[in-house]
Amino acid sequence: MEWLNDVLIAHTPLQAVVVLSVIIAVGLGLGKIQVWGISLGVTWVFFAGILAGHLGLLIDNSMLQYAESFGLVLFVYELGLKVGPGFFSSFRKGGVQLNMLGLITVLFGTCFAVGLSYLIKIPMQDMVGIISGATTNTPALGAAQQALNQIGISANGTALSCAVTYPLGVVGVILAIVLMRKLFVKPDDIKISNQEDDNQTFIATFRVKNPGIFGKTIEEVAKISKTPFVISRLWHEGEVSIPTSQSQIAAGDRLMVITTEKEIEALSAFFGEHESRDWNTGKIDWNKIDSSLTSRHIVISKPEINGHKLGSLKLRNNYGINITRVSRSGVSLLATPGLLLQLGDRLTVVGKEKQIDEVAKVLGNTESKLKDPNLAVIFIGIVLGLLLGSIPISIPGISVPVKLGLAGGPIVVGILLGRFGPHLHMVTYTTRSANLMLRGIGLSLYLACLGLDAGAHFVETILRGDGLVWIGTGFAITLIPVIICGLLSLRLWRMDFGSTCGMLCGAMANPMALNYANDTLPGDTASVSYATVYPLAMFSRVVIAQLLVIIFL
Repeated sequence: MEWLNDVLIAHTPLQAVVVLSVIIAVGLGLGKIQVWGISLGVTWVFFAGILAGHLGLLIDNSMLQYAESFGLVLFVYELGLKVGPGFFSSFRKGGVQLNMLGLITVLFGTCFAVGLSYLIKIPMQDMVGIISGATTNTPALGAAQQALNQIGISANGTALSCAVTYPLGVVGVILAIVLMRKLFVKPDDIKISNQEDDNQTFIATFRVKNPGIFGKTIEEVAKISKTPFVISRLWHEGEVSIPTSQSQIAAGDRLMVITTEKEIEALSAFFGEHESRDWNTGKIDWNKIDSSLTSRHIVISKPEINGHKLGSLKLRNNYGINITRVSRSGVSLLATPGLLLQLGDRLTVVGKEKQIDEVAKVLGNTESKLKDPNLAVIFIGIVLGLLLGSIPISIPGISVPVKLGLAGGPIVVGILLGRFGPHLHMVTYTTRSANLMLRGIGLSLYLACLGLDAGAHFVETILRGDGLVWIGTGFAITLIPVIICGLLSLRLWRMDFGSTCGMLCGAMANPMALNYANDTLPGDTASVSYATVYPLAMFSRVVIAQLLVIIFL
């Protein structure tokens, strides 16, 4: 049985890989179990690690620290890449309100926790762990641990306090949603939002009746209008054609225009008459509108196209086609000449079949090439994130400089590369499945190591008085701020219940509660709000965790 001892007991690299793999496999298996429709998902890896640690199954400490750090870095960097493209656009009018409400939830919960720390006399190194568990925010825990290590304070209590408060952190947000719905929500608060994103494209047809544009080219008309639009088809005396910038518009011409819904009224006045037909039902067979033209979707799979402006490719002039829309991450964008293209963009191309085939060759249109993630950019981004995380940032009034650390640096670089990488001709595109797998591997490694490290003293902590105080404090930090901020959102800001739930789930970094909200509420307003709030809330909690350590210790 010596070989079994070498595999499970002796502190070797082989033993570390086997132990962590078993913990992750068991945890992910348990994560599929649902109780009353609720599952803790990947969080079970954390508890599987705690059980293994409690049973005395340990690995070499240096291996443990390496795997924990690498898992955290990989998870937060891939998370940054995922949310990066939509991070800055979330600060549009509606997004600003949602993000401000999310920040209010974060700050109120933090102040409430600091007050409880003084009232109940919980040391701040333990309280930051309680906050991380109560808000189910493992990157914030990682940031707090890094900050504690910087100033030479043990982070063992931090991990333990997070471990014992995490389960009720998941359940607490769900319970808050249930209580708000039962006690405070009116029928009018639950509705399906039919309002589309202002940046989503909208298709309309117009009859040209404005004498001011008779005889002018499309290029001249666009300069006069100053309203962004793309003319997809032009019907002149019954003949349909793909217009170019030099095509002239005549009285009575019929135009198919792609724009945004908010611009329809202005374009109706500009062109003359808006036709009543609805082209946005999703049930239009575009290839049967006219027999001479075809509409197809072409995906950009050639890396050399990444970062180029649509107009610089001169596809309309060279091939006589028209690009009407660009779909990116499920969002339909207006195909203006200045639009910066990214690998994975899906273009809607209108024209003759032969010309569209030529355009497909230029753009690639080979989806199989997109399935391979650009690993070089991933590791370059991780290095840049670690360098950024190690830079000391001096804050007036605080003696110890703040560092973004292993959690903050990579997520910032991930967000920046996800948003601006194509401007630098960096291919940051990965498929959704590849991104989810890399994030899942990183998070599973981090949680397994975290649980294994905390497991030796977990049961002892719960049984003593401190553990029960931590659990009660964490549950209060979860439940009370969520209910109060939810009521403010519903009554003061008049937000619908679905958007409120998504905002609260994003502010508390709680995807399990979001799944519950999606299962019990109509529409997708909760998911939209969650995606809008999550990046800024996550980043804020990572920074706040470090500030609490530096300021109060």
